[in-house]
Amino acid sequence: MLVRRRDSSGGDGFGMQRHCSKAAMSPAASFSVKFQDLYGFAVEGSLEDVNVLNEVRERVKRQGKVWWAMEASKGPNWISSLSAGGGEGLSSLRFSLLGGAAAGDGDVRKKLVRKGVPPALRPKVWFSVSGAAKKRSTVPDSYYDDLLRAIDEKVTAATLQIDQDLPRTFPGHPWLDTPQGQASLRRVLVAYSFRDSDVGYCQGLNYVAALLLLVMTAEEDAFWMLAVLLEDVLVNDCYTDNLSGCHVEQRVFKGLLTEKSPRIAAHLDEMGFDVSLVATEWFLCLFSKSLPSETTMRVWDVLFNEGAKVLFHVALAIFKMEEERLLGAHQIGDVIDILQTSTRHLYDPDELLTVAFDKIGSMTTNAITRQRRKQEPAVMAELDQRLRRLNSLRLEEKEEALLEREEP
Repeated sequence: MLVRRRDSSGGDGFGMQRHCSKAAMSPAASFSVKFQDLYGFAVEGSLEDVNVLNEVRERVKRQGKVWWAMEASKGPNWISSLSAGGGEGLSSLRFSLLGGAAAGDGDVRKKLVRKGVPPALRPKVWFSVSGAAKKRSTVPDSYYDDLLRAIDEKVTAATLQIDQDLPRTFPGHPWLDTPQGQASLRRVLVAYSFRDSDVGYCQGLNYVAALLLLVMTAEEDAFWMLAVLLEDVLVNDCYTDNLSGCHVEQRVFKGLLTEKSPRIAAHLDEMGFDVSLVATEWFLCLFSKSLPSETTMRVWDVLFNEGAKVLFHVALAIFKMEEERLLGAHQIGDVIDILQTSTRHLYDPDELLTVAFDKIGSMTTNAITRQRRKQEPAVMAELDQRLRRLNSLRLEEKEEALLEREEP
């Protein structure tokens, strides 16, 4: 499905093309390098970016040895134990590559996942730790196929919007931007729109589902990953018509930014910059449109294991990593450019996740839940007021149209 070049040693190397003018030929020459990443996305960056990616790839290989050691020790089905009670027997193996003293099973599992799941094991690990396997087990084996047959050729507002968004979803990707890839993506999105009519379809889910398809080995598994994500991992109402859950998350994030990075928050407030200008897409697309795909997958490793609080950790880390540049910006456009440029070149997931969890500090799910409950009334009041204004405008337009028709 994916196209990936191999280096001469047979390893997973980058197929690269270098571009440099003769005038630039010097010890400090700047090369433009084009290649495909592990998930088939075309990437263009500097040699420094490539060096970072190669270092990350080596760390992934070293970390993979821990996972394969567990596979050899516990057997091919050991991953299923990860979702039961924090991972039965995980601490029985000597995790020298994890560093630090031996910890309880839950702590070992958290550290193991934060350091990265090997791409080859990602489908099994995600399906287990997220709860998708358990969710699928509650319905007949034929559920997905039966659902597809039941909705075949049905047309709804959701299916019409999905059809419009398919060509816009990662155009140029060697599989997603093909009839086969788009058909698979459409089946997953349409099937879920009928499974949950309250959500139906929301723009942003196309990018999330597309990456799930690239990771999971089966289309049906991608469907169940999307289901567990929307029904169990993320906050309710994030993708409903009024996006109320997303509005709540933005208010919670703004409060956390004030708490964790007060200098940045005060500076942005003084400028009149609303963090939702960038963070809305981060939360709706789960960073899939902002971060490089391999970094996004590392974020999702932790997201499926630890829950939606991870999105706040990562979003805060992005602001924290660009603190000095943001404090030096005085135009809203400059702030957006800094954040968009920095996320596109965040090729080192270890650096991002280290800041997210070691420098941002602890944030419990319960604490974030309390903040959500605190913000919900204001959000619902604001949305209600917005709906009233919209209905009032529509009524005025109808009255004006009637008056125009009555005039001789």
